[in-house]
Amino acid sequence: MGIKRALVSVSDKTGIVDFCRELSALGVEIISTGGTKSLLAKEGVPVIGISDVTGFPEILDGRVKTLHPAVHSGLLAIRDSADHQQQMKDLGLGYIDLVVVNLYPFQETIAKPDVTYEDAIENIDIGGPTMLRSAAKNHAFVTVVVDSGDYGTVIEQIREQGDTTLETRKQLAAKVFRHTGAYDALIADYLSNVTGDPLPERFTVTYEKIQDLRYGENPHQKAAFYRKPLAPSGTLTTAEQLHGKELSYNNINDANAALQIVKEFDEPAVVAVKHMNPCGVGVGESILEAYEKAYSADPTSIFGGIVAANRIIDSDTAKLLSEIFLEIILAPGFTEEALDILTKKKNIRLLKMGEFGSSRERKSSFVVTSIDGGMVVQESDVHALDEADLKVVTDRQPTPEELKQLLFGWKVVKHVKSNAIVLAADNMTVGVGAGQMNRVGAAKIAIEQAGEKAKGAVLASDAFFPMGDTLELAAKAGITAVIQPGGSVRDEESIKVANEHGIAMVFTGVRHFKH
Repeated sequence: MGIKRALVSVSDKTGIVDFCRELSALGVEIISTGGTKSLLAKEGVPVIGISDVTGFPEILDGRVKTLHPAVHSGLLAIRDSADHQQQMKDLGLGYIDLVVVNLYPFQETIAKPDVTYEDAIENIDIGGPTMLRSAAKNHAFVTVVVDSGDYGTVIEQIREQGDTTLETRKQLAAKVFRHTGAYDALIADYLSNVTGDPLPERFTVTYEKIQDLRYGENPHQKAAFYRKPLAPSGTLTTAEQLHGKELSYNNINDANAALQIVKEFDEPAVVAVKHMNPCGVGVGESILEAYEKAYSADPTSIFGGIVAANRIIDSDTAKLLSEIFLEIILAPGFTEEALDILTKKKNIRLLKMGEFGSSRERKSSFVVTSIDGGMVVQESDVHALDEADLKVVTDRQPTPEELKQLLFGWKVVKHVKSNAIVLAADNMTVGVGAGQMNRVGAAKIAIEQAGEKAKGAVLASDAFFPMGDTLELAAKAGITAVIQPGGSVRDEESIKVANEHGIAMVFTGVRHFKH
């Protein structure tokens, strides 16, 4: 049948003039609306207005212009149906073979810090999605383009054969429904948040692909990296990669784990992560001192790991970082001297994150986890513990230094896979026990890793002690203070053991399970 008539109405006018000029040169009649029509006419591209097709003016400030039978019959008519052909003829209606539409910039509008509710609502497109859906439904006969990246393919096929292939039309139609689905999901999310209903009866999410990944967790698994619309700065999805190979699936997960931990600290901090668990965390007066502590916490596990810092990496720190094999270094930024040092290592990935902001400014978002046949959704765990929240439950109060280390350990254990135990001393982790089936097992691993450093250290547990055995281990290792949520029916047993060994213990009233 061929493409003889096109309807063009775009908010994003990238490439539209050249595209329409090509269409016109190929004998395609172009119908357009509003600003698109004005632009094409100004650029000398032959164009007719939508009102000339509908016989009805554009009204209500442009809210109603394409919502008309003369438009949608031209899009939805089944071309090889004798009945449809006769109806179109009897009513004097023409077919529309190609639709080129992109939508009002709703996402860009709500991204503005000063956007009003009224502005957001006004930027919900109605006519555009309706035309797209009509054309995409009838893709057996109609070509529909929502992405300027497809202009070249469409022009090439029209030039070669007068029409697009059915396979191309199917692919373009699928892209349209993904596009309108994402558009509606974003609107639904915005209105749900405005009305205070973030977990509604239907939970719709939309993400845009950043890149295909070579594979997933293992080489036989396909994977891709997606970004949520309006993703905030200081996240992996908005990071600038300055050097190194593309990130892998496992890199992304590990780097995100490191990032979440380092964001807990406002003072200079460095976190080393392996398999999504911290193997070393250090805090210091400078980022160099923080790294030295993170490294010395576990110089074996950091090899081949990921390092996150919450300060700009300087040359002195870069020299130490360059001495071992690391997969990724992520930081707010890097000095030129640091980049000169680190980029000599071909494969290391360097990620510039921008500023993280204060730990107290972290906002909760929603975490979506897929399960077989569905998903579960929860708020992210951004709970910050204040010293005033602590309840001392033992005879001995923690010393100021012990209290400082307890709060440090608590920030770290929050991000360790349950069951989790973290030992801390001198503003660094000295032992980490992660992901064990029982808490005693986690404590044994952390104490064994710490060795002599366990003596005088403090212990943080992500959940309460169901009995006193973990405290017995802690006492035997020379641990002097403990922080844990409390809330077990056998709390008194743990308190008694702590008192017997002169251990100071505080309850937080909050647990941090991480599965």
